[in-house]
Amino acid sequence: MLMRSATRQDDEAIWQILEPMLRAGESYTLPREMSREDALAYWFAPGHETFVAEEGGLILGTYFLRANQRGGGVHVANCGYVTAQHAMGRGVARAMCLHSLDVARQRGFRAMQFNFVVSTNERAVRLWQALGFATVGRLPGAFLHPAHGYVDALVMYRAL
Repeated sequence: MLMRSATRQDDEAIWQILEPMLRAGESYTLPREMSREDALAYWFAPGHETFVAEEGGLILGTYFLRANQRGGGVHVANCGYVTAQHAMGRGVARAMCLHSLDVARQRGFRAMQFNFVVSTNERAVRLWQALGFATVGRLPGAFLHPAHGYVDALVMYRAL
């Protein structure tokens, strides 16, 4: 699996990955009705370094890396990851996270923090834990899940 920087030529493939995640409304605090243009503007926002996971010319996932905060918090990285529905269970998220940890180290980050991991996203929680992230905070009822109602969000962190 090749990890590479995304280009604007990847827009359609990235949108095909982002749209089902957005419409499901189960894992990101983005509007479920978000337009293609707004979603791509968010994914490629200034300060985001955007990547894709590609295999055999097919994009299987995408992620962005950014500083979690500015100023005194600029040394902590943050990422957002989405795997294509057709590639779930193939290790794409693990590969993207491992790649992002390496890139973050190369960029001089000292840690990585996930600010809002929806607690019902059990696959993600298990994966982040397996990759060394600890839950350092719990935000009770912070996310309105379309099927489960108000659920907790986790703050997860690991040093690099």
